[in-house]
Amino acid sequence: MDLVIREVRVVDGTGGASFRADVGITDGRIAEIRREGPALSGRRVLDAGGLALAPGFIDMHAHSDLALLRDPDHSAKAAQGVTLEVLGQDGLSYAPVDDRTLDEVRRAITGWNGHGDDIDFTWRSVGGYLDRLDQGIAVNAAYLIPQGTVRMLAVGWDDRPATPGELDRMRQLVADGMREGAVGMSSGLTYTPGMYAKDAELTELCRVVAEYGGYYCPHHRSYGAGALQAYEEMVALTREARCPLHLAHATMNFGVNKGRAPDLLALLDGALAEGADITLDTYPYTPGCTTLVAMLPSWAGEGGPEAVLARLRDDTVAERIRHAMEVLGADGCHGVPIEWDTIEISGVSDPALAPYVGRTVQASADLRGEAPWTTARRLLLDDRLGCTILQHVGHEENVRAIMRHRVHTGGSDGILQGTKPHPRAYGTFPHYLGHYVRELGVLSLEECVAHLTGRPAARLRLPDRGLVREGYRADLVLFDPSTVAAGSTFEDPRRLPAGIPHVLIDGRFVIEDGRRTDVLAGRAVRRTPR
Repeated sequence: MDLVIREVRVVDGTGGASFRADVGITDGRIAEIRREGPALSGRRVLDAGGLALAPGFIDMHAHSDLALLRDPDHSAKAAQGVTLEVLGQDGLSYAPVDDRTLDEVRRAITGWNGHGDDIDFTWRSVGGYLDRLDQGIAVNAAYLIPQGTVRMLAVGWDDRPATPGELDRMRQLVADGMREGAVGMSSGLTYTPGMYAKDAELTELCRVVAEYGGYYCPHHRSYGAGALQAYEEMVALTREARCPLHLAHATMNFGVNKGRAPDLLALLDGALAEGADITLDTYPYTPGCTTLVAMLPSWAGEGGPEAVLARLRDDTVAERIRHAMEVLGADGCHGVPIEWDTIEISGVSDPALAPYVGRTVQASADLRGEAPWTTARRLLLDDRLGCTILQHVGHEENVRAIMRHRVHTGGSDGILQGTKPHPRAYGTFPHYLGHYVRELGVLSLEECVAHLTGRPAARLRLPDRGLVREGYRADLVLFDPSTVAAGSTFEDPRRLPAGIPHVLIDGRFVIEDGRRTDVLAGRAVRRTPR
């Protein structure tokens, strides 16, 4: 054996009882799991010393699309035990594009990934982006075709139905991306321009995804007012398209949904009983994270980023935007009138705006002696829509109820930009294991590991990942169940976790003795053909 991990507690990703064994690794794969008999021998032997061994964690909702290219270290995820991230989320990413839409999408999601001035954008297709990842990255990555970017290419930023010719082009773009290795398609149905698509258009694209064995991952139309109806819409849409459904960061937020997780779970249980293929992911925190511009009404986003800025500069139009947000409840803010004391600025692109970071919009407005919309409008204009926010609108009882569900998986939704990013970017997986398993007992250790490994691997249709099993890839994490914990906090969000000394990808140490090595073992993980 190249490596033997001796006398380790194996938590194998199935949800079954853990067990003691020696685990031998050869040529990047698990060669033998020996529970009894003579100890395995190898060129290197690692005495587990009370550690647990699990499959590498799969982040089902990641925003590392540029971070993996920019930052070879990528300890934000590697140190958590993440060995695979699913990119292309929320309907907006960097492939497929042309020169026009590449520039537009870079500006539209600067708050998620930075503008990318430090990236050489040599690709335009999904396959080209995956080839770029194959040059060597910190952890593995799969990709969802972003429906908003596809619409940007075929239709532009107009709020109107696609013409038959435009719909044909979108179908072709999705088919091309699936053939090139994407695992499915995402949508951001509170983000422009993807939110302009009606259900019939989305259904047609989902039919293409299903034809190639992928799944649909929507950030649906509301997590606030009308949230349950938005979930029902996605269930019905994918049933019509006969396409598997994976609900992104599935929760029930804002005051109107306090205590309503059972309503969502009843909806899902009913659909599952009728044969629907549904999974979901969540992060184990109550606040959300997005961009400040995402809070605006959808009509304000028509035409793209420059059109948004022009509207914000116009006093009359800006007043209409304020009224929609504060009085009516804009669709960008999930149909709920915005509460500025829940909107905390977590990052800015312009360093001159750093004093706003870590404060709510309401608090900054109070310090300046002005209305909160005046402060928010100034930030949007001065930072050219680059501000990221934390939105403190979640409910702990909903978070706990949903994470117990049998189709639940883990996703960080981790935005790595900004001075004070959401701590989920650096802490999601150890927070599940430390807080919700060890401290609260919401899940057993075996159940939780299955949620983070075997179950997402099954959704991604990965035939040799997600379990500790002979013949499977040696993407593995060793952690101490008695000490594992997120280091990141809202006050110090970039602290690395505790209790995860070793992480391997293809049998190579990415984290060794708690320190990042120089190994770049990650590659693109392409859809497995039917």
